[in-house]
Amino acid sequence: MKSLKVFIGLIWLVLITACGNAGQINGSSMKTANKSVGFIKERLPANQRIEFEVAYWALREQMKNDGEFLKSIDGKMATDVIAMAKANFDKIKALGGKEYAMYDNWEQMIGQQTQKRSEQDRDPVDPRDQKGNANVTYKMHAM
Repeated sequence: MKSLKVFIGLIWLVLITACGNAGQINGSSMKTANKSVGFIKERLPANQRIEFEVAYWALREQMKNDGEFLKSIDGKMATDVIAMAKANFDKIKALGGKEYAMYDNWEQMIGQQTQKRSEQDRDPVDPRDQKGNANVTYKMHAM
């Protein structure tokens, strides 16, 4: 009976610990980082999703070394990643970085990325993808 209580206590502790980091990036590997970023992105308000995604990939582009990148984002929340990317944007912009030359500031870059994303969403839909057409064989290619 005593061992059952200890076992239940351990399971409870593991569950609390595992669920407590739901809003943080797990930087133990690239796979877990990408998985936790996807999880966080799904739960963000719509107006923050693109900014978070752009911030994450901007940081990744600036830090090519996996270890350095994972260490810098491990345990970070979405707001932390955005703040880090914004600071890096300002630093690179001040140094005359070519990748950000077309943008006056972070907000303008995010605005343009949001506009591009909304334009992609407006692309015409293939009529074969209409509701009720469950046949997907038209997308198959010859092997």
